[in-house]
Amino acid sequence: MADLKERVCIEFCFLLGTAAETVTMLREPFKVEALGQARAYKSFSRFKRGDMLLEDQPRSGRPSTSRTDENIKKIRDMIMFDRRRTIDELEAFCGAHVNEF
Repeated sequence: MADLKERVCIEFCFLLGTAAETVTMLREPFKVEALGQARAYKSFSRFKRGDMLLEDQPRSGRPSTSRTDENIKKIRDMIMFDRRRTIDELEAFCGAHVNEF
């Protein structure tokens, strides 16, 4: 459930109660996909500092360049032709890191 919906729910719960109550409240509708206790407490501490933004913050690092429509099509075609291909074989064929897909 790590998306905007989760963040909105956490912020709403932050305004109503505690982190422990938030975890309990979110487990009912989201079941297994509900956030964990550590994540709720981390979000609460961020909200207490005044950071109420719901969008992702910019991150450092190089963006993925191997996830292209062309590589996705190549890998899909290879898998459909021979489902016994290994990840290493797919990587060698495309020259991409398949695990990034």
